[in-house]
Amino acid sequence: MHTLVPSDRVEHANVYGRDGAKLGTIERLMLDKVSGTVAYAVIKTGDVLAPHHHYPVRWDALRFDPACRAFVVELTLDDLRSGPSEFDEDGFDWGDRSRSYRHPHYWTV
Repeated sequence: MHTLVPSDRVEHANVYGRDGAKLGTIERLMLDKVSGTVAYAVIKTGDVLAPHHHYPVRWDALRFDPACRAFVVELTLDDLRSGPSEFDEDGFDWGDRSRSYRHPHYWTV
């Protein structure tokens, strides 16, 4: 079995937290144009009737679980809420990583 996957199969994949609760889905991947690597994933939370928030999580913090065909991360929804976010396209600059956040699963400068 190979480990490569096309980006369109990662987008909208489910993400579960360390407590087993569904956190949301992968909205998009942010790629480093210079290195060509995935820097982080943007996780979309909320459901059809609730507002959506978008949170960045380092790509290397996500682990694919083949048994549940979803990604797992050592975070909870409260952990996500303690970091940077965008509320329904409010203009968060996903390319600006100049601010640091205390949680280790967010990007580092």
